[in-house]
Amino acid sequence: MENRTYGYARVSTREQNTDRQIEALIRFGVPEQSIIVDKASGKDTEREGYQYLKRQILRHGDTLVIKELDRLSRNKADIKRELENFKEMGVRVKILDLPTTLTDFPPEQLWVQDMINSILIEVLGAIAENERNKIRTRQREGIEAAKKKNVRFGRPPKTLPENWREVMAAVKRGEMRPVDAMRELGLSRSHYYRLYNSMQFRNKTSNGDYMAK
Repeated sequence: MENRTYGYARVSTREQNTDRQIEALIRFGVPEQSIIVDKASGKDTEREGYQYLKRQILRHGDTLVIKELDRLSRNKADIKRELENFKEMGVRVKILDLPTTLTDFPPEQLWVQDMINSILIEVLGAIAENERNKIRTRQREGIEAAKKKNVRFGRPPKTLPENWREVMAAVKRGEMRPVDAMRELGLSRSHYYRLYNSMQFRNKTSNGDYMAK
């Protein structure tokens, strides 16, 4: 069976794009249709595209190309384990930002390549993990600072339609059915009941009236 070359690209969120990585992989010679993409955190390796690539696509003798080492993971232990797994599978990993992984050493010098790569991977894996820890620390510090300024997190408060009080009063008097109220308010069923339940919760200590105060 012919040995094949695949590429893998990853960004942490759906808002980010993988263009830079994909362009680099294509320039290196990876067919665009052979590039697997994930938009998921690098905190671990449980990503749909990556796991499919490992378990269903890559075979002994294939080559996997990635732009940077931390595309595999931002955890040093995960990186080392994944590289060891690929070695056991007989899959060569080429990292564009690590030129030594791109060089084809003669068989008698493969041990030199392995040694150099191991050192570089150890160092860069530690850097990637340290960067992730710094990001988490900055996020935690930012949240704490925001809390001190009374910044609220989570979903924004639900905004009531201007005619909410009048329509809900009509519903309470039995003059209007909830389905008609939804139409009058211009709300979907789920949105209507989210607001309804929210107002009931807000006023549960009052006289039981579910209208906004």
